[in-house]
Amino acid sequence: MSLITTYNLSKSYGPLDIFAGLSLSIPPQARIALVGANGIGKTTLLRVLAGKESPSSGKLQRAGGITIGFLPQEAKIDSEKTLWEEALTAVDDLIHMEEELKSLEREMSESKIPDQSLLDQYGLLQERFQDQGGYTYPARIRQVLGGLGFEEDDFHKKIRKLSGGERTRAFLARLLLTNPDLLFLDEPTNHLDIQAIEWLEGYLKHFSGAMLIVSHDRYFIDEVCDHIWEMSRAGFETYRGNYSAYLDQRQDRWRRREELFQTEKTRLENELDYVKRNIAGQRTSQAKGKLRRLSRRIQAIEQLGVQAIQDKSWAEISKDVQTTTSSLSVQEAHQRIQALKNPVQKPQRLRIHLRPQQRGGDLVLRTKDLEIGYQDSDQPLFSVPDITFLRRECAALIGPNGAGKTTFLKTILGQIPPYNGEVKLGANLDVGYFAQAHKDLDPQKTVLEEISSLFDRPREEKLRHYLAEYLFRGEEAFKKVSVLSGGERGRLALAKLALGDANLLLLDEPTNHLDIPSQETLQAVLASYQGTILLVSHDRYLINALATQIWKIDVREEGLDVYPGSYQEYQKELALRADQRKEQREGDNKAREYQAEKRSKNRALAQERRKKARLKEVEQQIKELEETLEGLSAQLTDPPQDPEKVHQLGRAYDSAQETLRELMKEWESLLQSTS
Repeated sequence: MSLITTYNLSKSYGPLDIFAGLSLSIPPQARIALVGANGIGKTTLLRVLAGKESPSSGKLQRAGGITIGFLPQEAKIDSEKTLWEEALTAVDDLIHMEEELKSLEREMSESKIPDQSLLDQYGLLQERFQDQGGYTYPARIRQVLGGLGFEEDDFHKKIRKLSGGERTRAFLARLLLTNPDLLFLDEPTNHLDIQAIEWLEGYLKHFSGAMLIVSHDRYFIDEVCDHIWEMSRAGFETYRGNYSAYLDQRQDRWRRREELFQTEKTRLENELDYVKRNIAGQRTSQAKGKLRRLSRRIQAIEQLGVQAIQDKSWAEISKDVQTTTSSLSVQEAHQRIQALKNPVQKPQRLRIHLRPQQRGGDLVLRTKDLEIGYQDSDQPLFSVPDITFLRRECAALIGPNGAGKTTFLKTILGQIPPYNGEVKLGANLDVGYFAQAHKDLDPQKTVLEEISSLFDRPREEKLRHYLAEYLFRGEEAFKKVSVLSGGERGRLALAKLALGDANLLLLDEPTNHLDIPSQETLQAVLASYQGTILLVSHDRYLINALATQIWKIDVREEGLDVYPGSYQEYQKELALRADQRKEQREGDNKAREYQAEKRSKNRALAQERRKKARLKEVEQQIKELEETLEGLSAQLTDPPQDPEKVHQLGRAYDSAQETLRELMKEWESLLQSTS
């Protein structure tokens, strides 16, 4: 049984239709990604399915008793609790059970006579507590918080003292800990670095419930999802497989539909040509009959589309289409055939042009004893090995949030001096810089004004044409930068970057806020770019497609490691190193075990030698004591006249006998242990 089922679901805001006619279902353990251009309605659909908004029409049914977890895009917790206390709210049921178990334990300990009903109640509750993870929830909380990038020191910080991104991660942590039946996640990788995203991927792969995810992170979708729902102006479509499989299937569908459309259009044109040739001749009745059939088919395609009428009889088509009884005129038929819309409506794409104006030198960047950081700090953020960076290379700089990636780019640009050492740029370089927060955009200017400053006496027509290539059409060109969305700012920043004719690009999170079609376009343009790229990004799909080397900032070692090759090769190298460390640990453990065993044997041998030596020593002492006792016994047989001396001889005899008994016990014990 599906967790959620909809039929003919629609949502409108006044006259604006967001989506209409959606019939879909979410089965248990579903792994679905919802993709589409920005503004197409993905978040709205997510909110309607999650019960955060009501549909305008249609049916929506949820399975009884299911629990739903919803992560909005800008999820933040406003709480006076600490991070740890907030995480505990996700396991309230377990905490209540734990308190009830302790209460039952107190009752049973205070009862003098065993109460079977209490024992039964305790046993059932303990079993339920254990099944639901009651004995492991503190460890789970640490695992989730740590996986999402929180340190142990953060656990006892007040929520209100956390940054906006940290509050979003805290919200996600609490949501995951509730372990709902169905997760709705709207951009879950926002505010996460690569390490945290990879942890989240692993967590969701083993998640027992179902999930519907809206994300622009193509690599994340590839790793987590096995079905794709695509929303577009053309409609709603489903695909089996991950994101890479979806791209192949979508391309194949487009090709087949275009072929079908062209075939059908050619067929209609041929039939109309027959009508034209015979409408006034001897076959006029046949031509008129064909024109009537042709007219109905044109109207059916207009209403249902070519795909919907493929391989259907006219009786089947007539159930779903309303056509006029009269036929079209020849001229009307011709006009409507030419006006038929191609069923393939591909998403709007940017038209980016990145062409270096001049060729730079082969040497692009060289570092010597470089340390990155701020002069007023006690220590640098990290050190950089001596790097030689060459023309046409693409290096991806990765590392945790706050590691210093943007600081590194600003050091290369000369905006921040090196903490130590030097960085030198090559000859004939025109550097283009894409700032992460688009800080070079003036919020008081319009889009048109922001671009016009880069042209030499531009005509407005030329500017408008250029902005249209970046999807700023019509009145959008007159929007203030301050009111632009994150995606619109990103497109405007790319438009400015493309005008610089740079041969070295420093790109700081260029795909942030861009929808997937725009990401795909940017990736294709950068792949064919004839210059050099230094890329800071959490977009592993982009990194894997472009990077020829990976520069990884290791926060613990406070250094930067250079890995030649693509991102996949970098991952393989990390896996190989992890295996080698594991083998090394196993080898070290075996060596330690061998040494421990050797020391144990040596100790045993030494102990055995000491026992044998002691055995000989005890035997000698026994022999001497026996001789002493014989002498004392002889003296007591013929005692001296002095009573005091007799008394002394008696005490000496008793003491010798006691010592002999102790030695005999030790001798027997030594004899058994050395035999």
